[in-house]
Amino acid sequence: MANTNKKFTLIFIVLLVLGVAYGSYKYIHSLSHETTDDAQVSKKMNPIIPRVGGYITKVFIKDNDFVKKGDTLFIIDNSDYAVKVAEAKANLAAAENNYEVAKADTGSSEATIAISSANIQSASGSIETARIKLRRASNDFDRYTNLYKNHSITKQQFEQAEASKQEAESQVRILEEQQKATRFQKTVASSKSNVSAKQVLVAQANVQKAKAVLDAALLNLGYTAITASVDGQVSTIDLQPGQLVQPGQSLFYIINNSETWVVANFKETQLNKMRVGQKVKLKIDAFPGSEFEGEVHSFSPATGSRFSLLPPDNASGNFVKTVQRLPVRIDFTANNDTKKLQLLRSGMNVDVDVILK
Repeated sequence: MANTNKKFTLIFIVLLVLGVAYGSYKYIHSLSHETTDDAQVSKKMNPIIPRVGGYITKVFIKDNDFVKKGDTLFIIDNSDYAVKVAEAKANLAAAENNYEVAKADTGSSEATIAISSANIQSASGSIETARIKLRRASNDFDRYTNLYKNHSITKQQFEQAEASKQEAESQVRILEEQQKATRFQKTVASSKSNVSAKQVLVAQANVQKAKAVLDAALLNLGYTAITASVDGQVSTIDLQPGQLVQPGQSLFYIINNSETWVVANFKETQLNKMRVGQKVKLKIDAFPGSEFEGEVHSFSPATGSRFSLLPPDNASGNFVKTVQRLPVRIDFTANNDTKKLQLLRSGMNVDVDVILK
């Protein structure tokens, strides 16, 4: 009985010593470290979203395939989009023809204006000449009238002077009427020219519109071939020929393996001594016995609950205080094994130990 008590006492003392030692170690460790097991490996996940809708004609990839940027993933039937391209080309050709016709009409109106202007100038010179002749004929008629009253000339000479004056007056009136007609013709041509100029602008705008429609049709035709936007590995592919896809529909993902980091969710009570740039030790469940190195890159601007689908509303009257967690990004340093980093997958569990000092 005494031996049993001694053994029990010895075991108790050993356990007590081990417990005190472990507790002391954890306490001392906590003074210069912050740890969490709420952490996961993260990588960029690029969604594959078609810009146009239609029926799939061919799929070039399978589950978990590796792809390069620019590789064709699948093709959508482009028959409808090819027809729209042909229609847009025809509309552009018609718009360009209308533009050429409008320019030709404008040129004709401008030529008419130029001819009318020349005729007006010529008529002005003729009118001035006719007015000079009229003044001379009027002066002669006045002299001949006085001479006829004095019986110095014959009646025939007087009537001849009178006829010359009337002829000169008639010539001035005819030329002035012709000049008015030419001015009216120029006004009409100018009005027509203004209308033609506006028609040219409208035709030019229609050409630009037709070009834009054609560019949009060509873009949509090009979007029927869906290509990889980055190098990476595709996720599960749930596509088959004949399947209808819609624009904006997320179909699958390409995981970009060129960049890997860890998102650790620390309690808000652990953040008072954590700073950007602090060294971090990482243990990943997929590689037991291996330790990775990292450093704190940045802190999230809000707690994880704020980014949830239904964030809590503490003002609604059902408030219960809970410790919040803040996502912290941790980048791997260059001292790690590159081959092991390439084997990491997004979502793997990580134990994080941040060295505060």
